[in-house]
Amino acid sequence: MDRHPQQIKRERQDIKRRARNIDSMSRLRTHIKKVLSATTKADADKVYTAAVSVIDKAVSKNLIHKNTGSRRKAQITRHVNSLS
Repeated sequence: MDRHPQQIKRERQDIKRRARNIDSMSRLRTHIKKVLSATTKADADKVYTAAVSVIDKAVSKNLIHKNTGSRRKAQITRHVNSLS
């Protein structure tokens, strides 16, 4: 079976991209969990802005769909607004 140089390069690139995507998705999930696990309004406000920023970056880099990003932001916003 032939191994073309372009095929070898493509596999190298795929491995790097996959690692980057996994890292970004992990960061995204972690930020969302931090907001949802916050029990006081003050704690939630601290991590809310960072979480929204991470979600917006993920949408802009096509890591997640824009509707998914909007849904996640609505979810954490509902949680923050429910705290008093």
